Amino acid sequence: MTALPVYTTDTLTIRPWPDEVIDLLGHDPRSRYVETYWLGILGPSTTWLMRRLVTGLEASPSGYELPLSETASCLGLGSKGGKHSPFMRSIGRLVQFDLAHLQEGSSTVGATAVLAVRRKVPPLNRRQVMRLPASLQEEHRLWQADQVRTPLSEQQRQRGRHLALSLFQLGEDVEAVERQLLRWKYHPVMAREVTAWGWDRHRAAVAAGDAAAAG
Repeated sequence: MTALPVYTTDTLTIRPWPDEVIDLLGHDPRSRYVETYWLGILGPSTTWLMRRLVTGLEASPSGYELPLSETASCLGLGSKGGKHSPFMRSIGRLVQFDLAHLQEGSSTVGATAVLAVRRKVPPLNRRQVMRLPASLQEEHRLWQADQVRTPLSEQQRQRGRHLALSLFQLGEDVEAVERQLLRWKYHPVMAREVTAWGWDRHRAAVAAGDAAAAG
């Protein structure tokens, strides 16, 4: 397990960890891929922590202050505790699996602790796939085969649609969603296209919900 500092502050500064390849080809932490294949590798607490950190970066792209004890309680992990607490172990697992890293100087006693976090999760490597149950290994093999058959542009479109819809569900407007997709290096034409798709689906879902409530 990666050694972690004992934080002397009540907050942890979260910053984005840009990576052109993983930001383009990786998976949103709230995606089916992560929930299906990464969950058993990271564990549920670390997976939920990753989702929460990335949601925070969507709201504050340049970074934000994470309240440690409050976040631990919200995730059902008790309080912040010491470096061996469940919450701190979850942070350690993010670092261990290269989904986050402690920036230089962040372990200095009394200094502001800084954790750089990836906004996307890479596909599992071969060693990680071999740790999955046999049924999931086969499912992952079929998924990879499907990815090979699907052109890269279509893969990006599908992921962009999922991301756009997720952002609308979080309350973002059309302009904010398109701007965020551009930050994630989507081509302007595709960003506009998937934003329109996500907005149409979101409005339809809201309308259906309103109709069901009225009935």
